[in-house]
Amino acid sequence: MDYDAMDIEPQGPQVTVREAEPYRVDFRLSSVDLAFANSFRRTILAEIPTVAIDVVEIETNTSVLPDEFVAHRLGLIPLCSKNCDTDMLYSRDCDCEGGCQRCIINLSLHAKCTGEEIMKVYARDLVVVGDRANEWVGNPVITDPEGKGPIICKLRRGQEVKFNCIVKKGIAKEHAKWAPTSAVGFEYDPHNNLRHVDYWYEEDPIKEWPLSANAGWETANPRDMPFDYDAQPTTFYIDIESIGNLEPDAVVQQAIIMMQRKLAEIISGLTGADQERGIVNGGMDQDAAGARSPDAYEPPEGIDGGFTAYGGANNAGGAGSGAGGSGSVWGGAGGATPYGATPYGQGYGF
Repeated sequence: MDYDAMDIEPQGPQVTVREAEPYRVDFRLSSVDLAFANSFRRTILAEIPTVAIDVVEIETNTSVLPDEFVAHRLGLIPLCSKNCDTDMLYSRDCDCEGGCQRCIINLSLHAKCTGEEIMKVYARDLVVVGDRANEWVGNPVITDPEGKGPIICKLRRGQEVKFNCIVKKGIAKEHAKWAPTSAVGFEYDPHNNLRHVDYWYEEDPIKEWPLSANAGWETANPRDMPFDYDAQPTTFYIDIESIGNLEPDAVVQQAIIMMQRKLAEIISGLTGADQERGIVNGGMDQDAAGARSPDAYEPPEGIDGGFTAYGGANNAGGAGSGAGGSGSVWGGAGGATPYGATPYGQGYGF
């Protein structure tokens, strides 16, 4: 809808999709402030749950690559994560003992070179073993025309690799292998009307700092126009590149859901809903290290809320704040010292 032609002020965030591809979406987000847009970007980068290989049990490896090298390459292979946010549990939240179809997926690979030519082992050679949460999760993402996927290793005659991989659900804040995107482009004020950037240049700033394509969507302020020190950016240009484990629209939707859950946590804490409902430490299950998972939180009625896998109010430190929150492995209940009972303290996060 063209609000400018109707002379109507748009209400709420407005989205204009400029380009849409199978693994990429480029859109303009307007009528929001910088805090919201940047929170949205950071949520996409670090808070969206996906699945990735987390444990590699190596039975045979006579290739030239060390076990650790092969395991690292396996962990970075993108796996389909469709509906993993609802169909799978974090392994730390599951009540099973050794892993079940609700929290893990088993992949196996066995390859042996019997010819004289070098044999290449690809991601397509990973095979799902046993039951899983749904028919998609755990499948290697293969986008090349040959249908082979990323290469894992190369074998000469007589060399063999055989291992079992355990796939788990996680977020990129824990490890980059759970990242749903390869890159997230983010720009606002392409003409630098707000002067948030002071470009360094040698001779000519116009030649050395060419305008981006986003500049065509806005107009530069006249040179004689008085500068408005109170002006704030309201339009942002976001370019999301998925690695294939989630579709771009699913990445955007999941980011919105995770932001809603974080806001629900804040609302719950400010309104005292936790105390009224008898919830301890934000109503989240904890493991031995004090980490807590988004799926373990039950928000108040009518609010879709939750927590990150790194703790209650902030991060891995637990409920209080930072690395020194109570209930975590880093901090105790405080003490007589300025930093609490441990060198890290109770209320001093990092």
